[in-house]
Amino acid sequence: MHRIIGIVARWARHFGLTVMTLITTVTVTMAAEPQPWQLGFQPAVTPTMEKVNDLHNLLLVIITAITIFVLGLLVYVGIRYRASANPNPSRTTHNTVIEVLWTVIPVAILVLIAIPSFKLLYYGDRAVDPDMTVKVTANRWYWNYEYADENMAFDSSMIPEGDLQPGQKRLLDVDNRLVVPVGAKVQVLVTTNDVMHSFFMPSFGVQVYGTPGRINETWFQVTKAGVYYGQCNQICGLNHSKMPIVVEAMEQEDYETWLEVAQQNFALNDKTDPGTAPVKLATRIAE
Repeated sequence: MHRIIGIVARWARHFGLTVMTLITTVTVTMAAEPQPWQLGFQPAVTPTMEKVNDLHNLLLVIITAITIFVLGLLVYVGIRYRASANPNPSRTTHNTVIEVLWTVIPVAILVLIAIPSFKLLYYGDRAVDPDMTVKVTANRWYWNYEYADENMAFDSSMIPEGDLQPGQKRLLDVDNRLVVPVGAKVQVLVTTNDVMHSFFMPSFGVQVYGTPGRINETWFQVTKAGVYYGQCNQICGLNHSKMPIVVEAMEQEDYETWLEVAQQNFALNDKTDPGTAPVKLATRIAE
């Protein structure tokens, strides 16, 4: 008995140190981009991601309670029904009450989880009364962004490592960022010209597949100005790792200033296909 208590105490000590280390790591690594040894989500900057984080915290409480309950039962059974304390074990094979409980309780837990899960799925499904629409077309291995309301489009390619300037991030920075105003509801229409891709922005709580021959929809509303990084997270070929996404959220005045310049550089005429629009590009990663 003393041996069992000693083992449990040692494990508790190790567990406590591990939890403190994880908490410290999460605090240090929170950022709008992936960090070495990062744990947990990137900071939420959209209402959708805030709801995702709330659901995650709810599930964490539920799974922790279940784990502690099951661990407690195992420890209790191991001590209470060990051979020395229970030399004549019961031969009971059925217990109606227990069997009903272990069926009804898990079902109730799943229903409890399903309610906020479905609400979140419907909330993030599509934008209601969007302020602007951006069509995102994936290609191997770059993105094309078309501002339908502004009649302009441009490509966005990863900056090759040899062309990086001080402060730019390897495998993350691009030549042309997707720029949106803070607070605007942005409807995002995603498609692809070749294989399947995925438009994934961790800080936005947005992840939608680009499928050849169809258009999928999502939306986001950035609440804080800043630069946010994402990537294609659907394996799409040789240079899959070289399809970063960079979204810059600007205050309205700064956005309007950027828009004036962008409309001059990236304007479409009536006969221009957005996928072949003339744009200013850095050297694209060769196929």
